[in-house]
Amino acid sequence: QVQLVESGGGLVQAGGSLRLSCAASGNIFSINAMGWYLQGPGKQRELVALITNGGSVNYADAVKGRFTISRDNAKNTVYLRMNSLKPEDTAVYYCNAFVRTTSYSPFRSYWGQGTQVTVSS
Repeated sequence: QVQLVESGGGLVQAGGSLRLSCAASGNIFSINAMGWYLQGPGKQRELVALITNGGSVNYADAVKGRFTISRDNAKNTVYLRMNSLKPEDTAVYYCNAFVRTTSYSPFRSYWGQGTQVTVSS
């Protein structure tokens, strides 16, 4: 009913940049927050960046000043611009969105399948 599809991951050298995209589709009545999470080796899934439908943003301390989250509500898409990438940024990045499918339904959390980001030295 609702799916999130990520794109833009890949291999990049340290100091380089990537732009991740995540498009939500399906039975969408409205979307609240959208965000990006990472899960690397030996890590649990953790928040990278979050953006509300009003444009308020929140970043993990490790990425502040380097990553920028944005969204295009008309496209139901959230982006993550990743600059000054470091090897420690290597992880699978997952898109998340809180979506309600009807006007009377609560918001529910949906996840994308993830996109691999690998930063080499």
